[in-house]
Amino acid sequence: MKKTVVITGASGLLGRAVVRHFQDSGDEVIKLANSRAKKDATYTKLDLMDREAVNGFFQTHSKIDVVVHCQSAIGVAVSHFHKLIQNTAGAAERRPDVAEADPEKAAKINAEVPAHLAALANQRKFVLIYISTDYVFNGRSPPYEVDDQPDPLQMYGRQKLDGEKAVLAERQKGASVTVLRVPILYGDTEYNAESAVNILRDVVEDQSGKQYKMDAYQVRFPTNVQDVGRVLYDLSHLDKPLPAILHYATPSPALTKYDMTVIIAKHLNLPIDHIIKDTNKPGPDATPRPENTQLSTKALKEVGVDVGEQRSFDEWWKDYIGESK
Repeated sequence: MKKTVVITGASGLLGRAVVRHFQDSGDEVIKLANSRAKKDATYTKLDLMDREAVNGFFQTHSKIDVVVHCQSAIGVAVSHFHKLIQNTAGAAERRPDVAEADPEKAAKINAEVPAHLAALANQRKFVLIYISTDYVFNGRSPPYEVDDQPDPLQMYGRQKLDGEKAVLAERQKGASVTVLRVPILYGDTEYNAESAVNILRDVVEDQSGKQYKMDAYQVRFPTNVQDVGRVLYDLSHLDKPLPAILHYATPSPALTKYDMTVIIAKHLNLPIDHIIKDTNKPGPDATPRPENTQLSTKALKEVGVDVGEQRSFDEWWKDYIGESK
């Protein structure tokens, strides 16, 4: 059945992939953005931090079936993130640092905005899917099931967990709200700094002689935004209530950021002598990050969503780089 779906953060890396899948599958999609809407009339301009404007939008658009909340603080801090890549041991995954640098703004985006949307989901009777993160876990006891106890190590994880608690509180009042936790994301970017994975390509291609330390201690399970878009569509069209929390990650071997640079460099046919493999545990001055936050997809399988093999990280980069040549 065709549905009317609102995608927040629709101009971002994840948002674009989600929009594309829902539109290609026949749904009517309202793409919410803020600055992008000034340049592209296909987007509806809405500042989600403006409560009155958000209330007005949902009063005007009364026949909404699903809202997928893709926007978060990491989606609005790309320029800050790009500045942080230079010569850092955590060169490719600095976006959680944004929450540390501007906690008040990040808290509003990561917790207050989803709380407001969840309250509206209760009032307006639409389904809300809130995108959260594997960073709500401390990384010491993977793989993580949906009912495992969160224990975030840094502010970004704590704020996303606050967002989870806020939306699930509305679920207790009767709202149709589901949290979908996902790991680090990558995909077809407009510029590499959109993704903490894709920006590794910039590091690999920087053959100027500058050296970079690259983390080879913490493992990740990079997941393609196209696959997340398909999972979100499938969840939105299940003919049954959704559980409170679900996990999704592309089936793949564990990769450190250094491992990812090796794969990307292979398909670019470039040397990585300038990238120093760093096997040390991050020091006390670094923003803490969990060592291994592998997410179990058992609960997602149980509701009937296919989590089978997708293109591997290696295969995707081979195709992506090949298409760009």
